[in-house]
Amino acid sequence: MLRETGTFEPMETRSPWRTPANGVTLLRLLLAPVLAAAIIAGASLPATVIFFVAVITDVADGYIARRFGTSSPIGGLIDHAVDAVFVTVASAALAIEQVLPALLPPLIAVAFLQYAVDSRAGVSRSLRASSLGRVNGVAYFVAVAVPIVRDALQLGWPAPGLVRAFGWLLVATTLASMIDRWLVSRRRV
Repeated sequence: MLRETGTFEPMETRSPWRTPANGVTLLRLLLAPVLAAAIIAGASLPATVIFFVAVITDVADGYIARRFGTSSPIGGLIDHAVDAVFVTVASAALAIEQVLPALLPPLIAVAFLQYAVDSRAGVSRSLRASSLGRVNGVAYFVAVAVPIVRDALQLGWPAPGLVRAFGWLLVATTLASMIDRWLVSRRRV
């Protein structure tokens, strides 16, 4: 951070929240309601553009954090939380449009909260992802991307029933991941 004298303030005195990477992450958070509005309005081309801008910010924030030496457990938590909010809001919009099951968005939110609490997020620890949780995290983005890109490109495939079935598969794998995390955490006690 630049001081009034034109010199840079050391990272240690700067807030861990105010980093360039977290600024990029914040952009993704701000895009979530815009994407939801585009989905509900049936504006598939703008929704696709917004989605891919969000994905670029997701890739860029980690690169920026490593490049500037500002990677931290709190930054990781912020990144994952914004990812969870982004896919929850987007999948909720798709659920309103009856593209995805209505059960999926709240499960994504609860699964993330369980993940953060189980990892004891906020106490300077890195988040502990499970293999299934990691796969689900990527699959949530896929579940949002597929119908909006399909509609933007005016493709007939994958059919709406297949997209919805994929959503139900994610409901099942999210529940399985949550149960597994709960069982593992009970064994640690």
